[in-house]
Amino acid sequence: MDHRLLLDAVLALILWSLLVWVWMYVRRIPAMKKAGIDTQSAKHPGSLNQLSSATRAVADNYNHLHEQPTVFYALVFYSYLTDLGNHGNLGDIAIILAWFYVGLRVLHSIVQNTANNVVVRFIVFSLSSISLIALAVLNLIA
Repeated sequence: MDHRLLLDAVLALILWSLLVWVWMYVRRIPAMKKAGIDTQSAKHPGSLNQLSSATRAVADNYNHLHEQPTVFYALVFYSYLTDLGNHGNLGDIAIILAWFYVGLRVLHSIVQNTANNVVVRFIVFSLSSISLIALAVLNLIA
């Protein structure tokens, strides 16, 4: 496989994060207007806690996309810079794991931003964490 597919996975997750940013404001701004919240009062954490759970979930998810994925970005860049993508089967597995992680993060966002079932979210999050561990171990082996 082309080792550039590792970097394409990074771009895909970045684009997804930006889409969730739009999703957040499409939900948040009308909800703030409906609740009569002045935008200036949103300057402190927790000031929007009166918004509905569904509205806050998208903002929470946007924040989540800036937490664990930082490890993903570091691992993918490390994998790319050490040329793991061109190490035969290990490289192919790394590419698959990177895209598996991206798919799981997208699924996590969809679950959190719609039904917000915590058990399902936890399972998806756990699988994504395991894929990061596997990617780290692959780099260690290589």
